[in-house]
Amino acid sequence: MSALKKATLLSILFAVVLLALGVIAEAQQPKKVPLIGYISGGGDANNPGSNSAVFRQGLRDLGYTEGKNVLVEYRSAEGKLDRIPSLVAELVQLKVDVLVSGNLPAIRAAKEATKSIPIVILTVQDPVATGIVHSLARPGGNITGLTSLVRDLSGKRLELLKEVVPGMSRVGVLWDTNAPGPVIGFKEYETAARALKIQLQSLEVRDPNPDLEAAFQAAAKGRADALVAIRNPVLVRYTKRIADLAIKNRLPSMWERSNFVEAGGLMFYGAKDTELYRRAATYVDKILKGAKPADLPIEQPTKFELVINLKTAKQIGLTIPPNVLARADKVIR
Repeated sequence: MSALKKATLLSILFAVVLLALGVIAEAQQPKKVPLIGYISGGGDANNPGSNSAVFRQGLRDLGYTEGKNVLVEYRSAEGKLDRIPSLVAELVQLKVDVLVSGNLPAIRAAKEATKSIPIVILTVQDPVATGIVHSLARPGGNITGLTSLVRDLSGKRLELLKEVVPGMSRVGVLWDTNAPGPVIGFKEYETAARALKIQLQSLEVRDPNPDLEAAFQAAAKGRADALVAIRNPVLVRYTKRIADLAIKNRLPSMWERSNFVEAGGLMFYGAKDTELYRRAATYVDKILKGAKPADLPIEQPTKFELVINLKTAKQIGLTIPPNVLARADKVIR
């Protein structure tokens, strides 16, 4: 064998050895485990709200196991909305791969804090009208997610209350005046009430320690015929207490979350939170696999459900009209 052939053969063998070593080194190098940041307004440090469990299950259904192929950093404001900017800052400093939140102050804080980290939102408002994104079809920037359109249903909720409460003319609206979401919500109810010729009574509470008893005393003094509660993390922390006070004061109540009805509220109309938070996991999955938030349309609900608590109706001496009961997707007896 000539010296030239030997040199060529040795070069080929050397290249093969280098390639093999490179493959082995790459195989031995651990893959980066994606890190998700999750912010809730309610709950506490150990349990950041019931919807977080649904989101977790959504991840598991997609093949993610926390601690193995995905890590999740949970943060809860525990009803103290002034804590949210610092919680967002913590997660941004951790350089999470995706940030998830269903809280409007957190969404706004995240939008201000980062233009590069993908943000998956779950909002009850119209994200275009509130300036979160430019378009539902093509959000642009680093934000995408889902909207439950709770605000767009304000008129429908008042209509349903009017159907079940004979002669209803005045509705008390329970809301947290310190939070931006309920401020938007109250204005929506005002618009809907004018169209239905219903008077609204503002029952204002303030975080972090809302005086619920005083609000219901005001409702009784103002002769409210029914009650609407505008959802936000502060009121969610007092779900059972608010439902009990509504029963005690014999006030037919309409809610923006179904768990209030399960706790003793009278009626709920809207999209299922559980479905939205399960779907949020699919958005996270798409982003982790390379999709850009700007190209992922913001999803809107295609179905709304009506839930009625007949047990509560009996407790407050109210008969639900058969035509309304027939439209209910779920009846609690």
